[in-house]
Amino acid sequence: MRIVMKFGGTSVANGEKIRHVATLLKGFHENGHELIAVTSALGGTTDGLLSTAKDVSKNGKVSLVKEFIADITKTHYDAIHAAIDDENIISETTEVIDVRLDELEKALIGICYLGELTPRSIDYISSYGERLAAPIVSGSIRSLGIDSKWLTGGESGIITDGNYGNALPLEKSYELIKEKLSPLLNCSIVTIITGFIAENEDGIITTLGRSGSDFSASIIGAAVQADEIWLWKEVHGIMTSDPKIVPEAKPLAQVSYIEAMELSYFGAKVLHPRTIEPAIKHKIPVRVKNTFEPSFEGTLIVADQVPSQNVVKAVTLIKKVALINICGAGMMGTIGTAARVFTSLANAGVNIIMISQGSSEANMSLVIDEDQLETAVAAVRCEFNRNVVGDVVFDRDICVVAVVGAGMDGTPGVSGRVFSTLGREKINVIMISQGSSQHNISFVVSSRDAINAVRVLHREFYNL
Repeated sequence: MRIVMKFGGTSVANGEKIRHVATLLKGFHENGHELIAVTSALGGTTDGLLSTAKDVSKNGKVSLVKEFIADITKTHYDAIHAAIDDENIISETTEVIDVRLDELEKALIGICYLGELTPRSIDYISSYGERLAAPIVSGSIRSLGIDSKWLTGGESGIITDGNYGNALPLEKSYELIKEKLSPLLNCSIVTIITGFIAENEDGIITTLGRSGSDFSASIIGAAVQADEIWLWKEVHGIMTSDPKIVPEAKPLAQVSYIEAMELSYFGAKVLHPRTIEPAIKHKIPVRVKNTFEPSFEGTLIVADQVPSQNVVKAVTLIKKVALINICGAGMMGTIGTAARVFTSLANAGVNIIMISQGSSEANMSLVIDEDQLETAVAAVRCEFNRNVVGDVVFDRDICVVAVVGAGMDGTPGVSGRVFSTLGREKINVIMISQGSSQHNISFVVSSRDAINAVRVLHREFYNL
C-alpha cells in the first residue's frame, strides 16, 4: 500500500517515543509499503515557542531568550541521543539542530529589540517545532538501517495563501507535491515531512493552524494518491464520546466523511476540522490509529455512509463557548437584519459556531467562542440602533452538546428520543440547531448540566 502517516505531538513527545515511531515505520517499510511520514513537534515545543515569543515581545529580555534556547537545546539533544544509536548520525543530526537553534535564537532576539510580534513572525517562530523534530525522526529511521530524508512542508510543495496562522493550500500545491514526492515514493526510502507548516508564493513560511499536521498529511495523501492516510494518535480512534466524560465510550470501527466532519467541528478533538477535506475531494480513506497499540485497527473514515444498528454514532461536547441573544420588535420583517449581524461579526473576526432564529424574526441566537464574546457583543451593538435591536444579551455559563450520525437522516423519532431523555433528567435546553442534512442535532445547555446530558444521551443511544 501507499500510505501517508501522520504522527502527532504525543507520538513524538521525546526521544524514546521517536524511536518507537521509527521502529513502526521500519516494520511497515519492510512489509513493502510505500511510506511518507508527517511529523508534529516534540511534546510542548510549539507552546513553548509561542509563549516565549509573546513574553519577549513585551519585556524585551534577551536573558529570557537565552534561557529558553538552553532548555529547548537540552530537550532536543536528549531526544537525539535516545532516538539514535549511531554516532555518525547523531553528529549529523546535531549539526542540523544547531543551525536551526541558532536561527531561532536570532529571531527571538530580534523580537526582543523590535518589541512587536506580527502574524508573520508568529508563523516563523512556531514553525521551528516541526523543523527541529523532522531531522531527529529521519535520523532515527536511518539509524535502524532504512534510508530516509526529511523536507519542510514548503519544500514538499505545500504552497498557501498569505493568511498567516490559518493558511489554506493553493490548488497548484497538489501538482507540486506530486512532482516533488513521487520520485521518493519507492520501497528504498522513508520520507519525513514537517507537518503544520508550509510557505506562500513568495517563499515565506506560513502555518495551517493549530493541529494542522493532520491537514498536511491529508493534502500530501491526496496529492500522491495514497491508498490510505493514517493519523497516529494516543487513542484507539474516533470514540462514541469523550472517554474522560463517558468512561464506557467505545472506538468506532468505521464512520463516513460527513460524520467525521460533523464530529470534528463539534468537539471531537481527534481530527482537525479541515483534515479530511482533501481526502473527501480525492476519495481517499483516512484511518485513525493508536501509536502505542498499533495492532488495533482504529477507525476508518470512508466516503459512504456505514450501515449501523446505532443511528447516533457519537455524542460530543463543546466547552468554552458563549451564547448571544439578539432581540427586538424592529427585527420583524426588516430585510437584511441577519446579513448585517453576520457581516458585523465577520468584520470583527468572530466565528459563529451555531445559529438559531425563530420564525417570528424577533429573536436570533448565536453561539461563539467564549474568548470572542466582548468583541462580538460590541460589534452587534455598534451595528444597530435601539429601534431595530432592542437588546443584546449573553450567557457565558453554557456548553454545546452535539448528537451526530448519518443514520439519523430520514429516521423518525431521533429528536424525540434526544429531548425526551433530557426531559426525564430535568435538563433544560436553551437553544436548538439542526441542519437540513439531519446528520447533527446540536443544542445548548447550562454548563452544570452538560456532562450529565452527554452521559444520559450516550446511554440512551448505546443501550448501556
